[in-house]
Amino acid sequence: MKRKLIIAAAVCLFAAASILAAEKTKIVFLAGSPSHGPGEHEHRAGCLLLKSCLDKVPSITSVVYSNGWPDDPTAAFADAATIVVYSDGGGGHPLLQGERLSTISELMNKGIGLVCIHYAVEPTKEKGEKEFLDWIGGAFEVNWSVNPTWNADYKELPNHPITRGVKPFTIHDEWYFHMRFRDQMSGVTPILTAIAPESTMKRRDGTHEGNPAVREAVKNLEPQHMAWAGGKKGRRPRFRLDGRAFSQELGK
Repeated sequence: MKRKLIIAAAVCLFAAASILAAEKTKIVFLAGSPSHGPGEHEHRAGCLLLKSCLDKVPSITSVVYSNGWPDDPTAAFADAATIVVYSDGGGGHPLLQGERLSTISELMNKGIGLVCIHYAVEPTKEKGEKEFLDWIGGAFEVNWSVNPTWNADYKELPNHPITRGVKPFTIHDEWYFHMRFRDQMSGVTPILTAIAPESTMKRRDGTHEGNPAVREAVKNLEPQHMAWAGGKKGRRPRFRLDGRAFSQELGK
């Protein structure tokens, strides 16, 4: 329940930003193709769950497109207030295919909001990272960020519209951390922050498993940001949450 509240609150926040400007606020969900076993990375099911929450909010309409991208993007994104991406990342990220980055860039320049959930925060350094840092303030970077499964203890939450009604909590998930952020965290507001335990460093070094920089950070008890808002002046807020690998946690 706590997980569902914070994700839904984030999406609702961005939708609320444009309620005064339009009779209906439109949220577009891009659900990635199936990639994991049952109960993990349930992209379509997760988006449908969030849609069911938003359907209860007056003046908001939402639509879910499967397989990562709509057949008719022009019609799908017309009058959209926010785009929510829940999908796999890396080279298979739906936003990195073909000329889609250019399409999304045009929408971002118009001030449309963007939410990336879990693996969807990982572009590649060669394609997409520059844009993601600009759009949402941070990204998962291979050989820098890591993706262990652990109990993240969020002892304190900031005073922010996203956290309204949410109390400190602890939850088990595949929490990415040691993310690559904009220089000096410019324009980035941490939302979920915790100290990663030494147990997250049990794996050998690898693209997603470990590296000297993250091991030093964990050793030094440096706070790690697992969710943040990264909007810029004149644009709707942008949000990123890097947990939510396990669908069964949504019911807690």
